[in-house]
Amino acid sequence: MKVGSLAAVAVVVILLQGSFYTVDEVEQVIITQFGKPVGDPVTSAGLHLKTPFIQDVNAIDKRVLEWDGEPSDMPTKDKLYISVDLFARWRITEPLQYFLRLKDERSAQSRLDDILGSETRNAVAKHELIEIIRTTKDRVPLRDELLAGDDRTANMGNLVPISKGRQGVEDEIFRAAAEKVKVFGIELLDIRFKRINYNASVRPKIYDRMISERRQIAERFLSEGNGEAARIRGDRVRDLNKIQSEAYREVEEIRGMADAKATEIYAQAYNQSDVSRDLYEFTRTLQAYQTIIGQDTTLVLSTDSDLFKFLKGIEP
Repeated sequence: MKVGSLAAVAVVVILLQGSFYTVDEVEQVIITQFGKPVGDPVTSAGLHLKTPFIQDVNAIDKRVLEWDGEPSDMPTKDKLYISVDLFARWRITEPLQYFLRLKDERSAQSRLDDILGSETRNAVAKHELIEIIRTTKDRVPLRDELLAGDDRTANMGNLVPISKGRQGVEDEIFRAAAEKVKVFGIELLDIRFKRINYNASVRPKIYDRMISERRQIAERFLSEGNGEAARIRGDRVRDLNKIQSEAYREVEEIRGMADAKATEIYAQAYNQSDVSRDLYEFTRTLQAYQTIIGQDTTLVLSTDSDLFKFLKGIEP
């Protein structure tokens, strides 16, 4: 009797355990019978009843879920290959339709990979690279204060105009993908570019081109600097020659004035009598001898020469 009662109690417990199930606050449940859904989805949290043994509980998350795609290489409209890394947020709004078509989250992630990857590739192929990486249409480039006001640099650093920008491309991908995922009972909430980079195969070429452009600008500034340095050196030589010329002219004027003054003093000193004049003539002639007669000098003079009259009286 006791054994039968215990068996009956055990059966009752097993039946009760198989008849009740709980629904978490972050879940919604689809009840299936022999693999087919029965009834409406259970979306309220708490304790619920089902038919034991023949009905199964299939929990479906109702929170906002994450989709994080793998970086993928794709070409832009201007034939530049870029690596695009995308992420999105989604949730299940029609659990029955979701369960019938996808069953579980793994299948949903796989289908999102296909849809979002395809729409991203289509959008990137329709736009140039500048549209995908720029965000604002009226962005003004930063300029070095040292270059401000220089007409020669007015066209340097100008940004290429855009029509949509990255936000517009993201919205385009979102609208196209949101319509396609609705049939799976999924609502696409948001989609964003996480990272955009050049393809590894073209990245060295892009860097080389950037280096070349920077080098051209550097060479331009270097050339302008060399020209300015040459102009400064030329101005310096010109100013130096001008200063030396003016100084030489001033020196010659002073020397001429001094010679005139000395001549005037000589004239006043030696023009006082016949004897002083003869003395002056004699001393000036001796100075002339020192200037024109050297150790190996040979002179040919006439007897009437003024130079000869003082030499003829010299004893050999």
